[in-house]
Amino acid sequence: MSRGRLHRRIRVLRSAVAHRRSATTDLILGTMLAFVAGAINAGGFLAVGEYTSHMTGVVSAIADNLALGALGLVGGGLVALVSFTAGSACSALLINWGRRNARTRQYAYPIALEALLLLAFGALGSASRQWPALMALAAPLLCFIMGLQNATITKISGARMRTTHLTGMVTDIGIELGKLLYRNRPDEPERTKVRADRAKLAILLRVVGMFFVGGVSGALGFGQLGYVFCLPLSLLLLAFALSRFAKRGPLRPEAETPA
Repeated sequence: MSRGRLHRRIRVLRSAVAHRRSATTDLILGTMLAFVAGAINAGGFLAVGEYTSHMTGVVSAIADNLALGALGLVGGGLVALVSFTAGSACSALLINWGRRNARTRQYAYPIALEALLLLAFGALGSASRQWPALMALAAPLLCFIMGLQNATITKISGARMRTTHLTGMVTDIGIELGKLLYRNRPDEPERTKVRADRAKLAILLRVVGMFFVGGVSGALGFGQLGYVFCLPLSLLLLAFALSRFAKRGPLRPEAETPA
């Protein structure tokens, strides 16, 4: 690869996790994280037997199991819920600390942490062959990772994107398709016409599509390689995060309203 091409790719990575955002950088980062989330969600199901990003299902299962008296399953659901929430809180802590102390790296911190936790999950899975009891930590760890990622992209995109679950985005796709199919009357004033946000629709379709591609890749990857498949996913995240740490020069703290 030529040096010029390498520098261009590094610039793309750096801009994707920069503190100054645009629709393009949000799309690049959102589709990458959606791919990783889809891979973790599908691969994690093969590894631990449950989806770890769907808190609606987790809370519903807690309620069902409580009504049935299955207190052990209720406890497992509560652990998953608390782990996801803790991951979201961790993202907020890292980003707000970064805004005060390392403004240009504020979004790199949670993404780097996610990469390291994915490596830890892979190591945990490999070690569980010798010590099966370690698998009790796998589902909470994946829930923490999913909460961390979802909160990160939520804050980065101003709540326009979610990457670990698709309910909201698929709902938005349906809304925009409904507006796209709506037939305005010929005499309808321009200001009251129903118009679809085609740019938003395109972004949502790409994010959902990348989640699906990631799911297929994760299912195949974990099925064929096992926990080793965590390594390329982690390296992908690190490529984005570490591009911000490669910048030379002092970082300037900046006072902002807490997010």
